[in-house]
Amino acid sequence: MKKGLLVIVALVAIALYSSVFVVVEGERGIVLQFGKVKREQGTELPTLYEPGLHFKVPMIDQVRKLDARLQTLDDQVDRFVTSEKKDLIIDSYVKWRIDNFATYYLATGGGNRLQAENLLRRRINNSLRSEIGSRTIRDIVSGERGDVMESALRGLLESSSELGIKVLDVRIKQINLPTEVSNSIYQRMRAERTAVAREHRSEGREQAEIIKAGADRRVTVMIADAQRNSRTLRGEGDAQAATIYAQAYAADPDFFSFIRSLEAYRKSFEQGGDLMIVKPEGDFFRYLKDPSGQAQ
Repeated sequence: MKKGLLVIVALVAIALYSSVFVVVEGERGIVLQFGKVKREQGTELPTLYEPGLHFKVPMIDQVRKLDARLQTLDDQVDRFVTSEKKDLIIDSYVKWRIDNFATYYLATGGGNRLQAENLLRRRINNSLRSEIGSRTIRDIVSGERGDVMESALRGLLESSSELGIKVLDVRIKQINLPTEVSNSIYQRMRAERTAVAREHRSEGREQAEIIKAGADRRVTVMIADAQRNSRTLRGEGDAQAATIYAQAYAADPDFFSFIRSLEAYRKSFEQGGDLMIVKPEGDFFRYLKDPSGQAQ
């Protein structure tokens, strides 16, 4: 009797435990009855369980919990073609959440998030390709990036509803050129900058030659003026010296002659090794023979 009662109590406890389920914050629960989504009576809306403690029919109802929080799909970097048939490498991401849990559950093979992201990724890729394919690189890079994201968002809102997903935002994080295109652009820019630098250097050399020629001309003129002035001053000095010599000679001719003779002796005999043959009767030695300088 006691054993039977224990068995009954155990069965009741198991039944109660299996009939209770908890939905935590950030999740929503849907109930499956024989593999089909349980819907509200008289409507096509699924029975959706909010966070909290709930009850189900044991052995008949199965609860599937789905993440109701905002999700981020950080898409892989992909290559897109513009309207001018040029490639761009674009890195983007999408913010989304589940909008219709029953549709999401059925469209993603039982609420498989990986499958949902793969399906959403295809739609994002198609939408971005359509928008970027209708614009040039200049349009996308310079000012129409916001228009591209808004148009892509509108396209995703329509297509993602089939998955029970609501796309809240589409953002382009980075736009790059392919490596081969970047290298060619870099080489072209380098060639252009080199040409500009060469032109500047040529203009600089031309200006340097002009400045140098002007400086040389001014130096030549200044040297010529200096030489002319020096010759003028030297002539004036020579004239003044000649005048002073003439005045001194006129004041005392004998003394002047004596001084000139001494200067001549000094210059003649200052090189001790020189040999000079002069007649002693000549006028050159008259002050050596007679200090008074009187002619014999």
